[in-house]
Amino acid sequence: MSSVFTKIIDGDIPGRFVFADERCVAFLSINPLGPGHTLVVPRTEVDRWVDADVELMAHLTRVAHAVGGAVREVWDPPRVGLMVAGFEVPHLHVHVFPAWDMAAFDFANAAATVDGAEQDGHAESLRAALRAAGHGDHVPA
Repeated sequence: MSSVFTKIIDGDIPGRFVFADERCVAFLSINPLGPGHTLVVPRTEVDRWVDADVELMAHLTRVAHAVGGAVREVWDPPRVGLMVAGFEVPHLHVHVFPAWDMAAFDFANAAATVDGAEQDGHAESLRAALRAAGHGDHVPA
């Protein structure tokens, strides 16, 4: 059975993509911890991050770093959060999000619903920042 993330990657479920290459994609979370909360997800289904090969984890970290730079550029938070939790979906994903305090890391504070138009704006802001940082080859139109 394909994970919900594989269904998003395959286009069976819509997603707001901000980055895509041959190994992974990055798209906005549907239950964000803050504006621009992005998930960096490998195209290959791996459940636990410790089961991923080191090269894949290094690649996901490089992409998360680029996304984190875009988050910082757009929202200017005091910190950019980076987290692998792994309980929500059994498909490895790295959370990248703006953090104004430690409460930003608590999934109890995640938005239960989001405004689609606002999310579209967040995605476009991240895409623009990623393009400006030189990642345009991997930013979907």
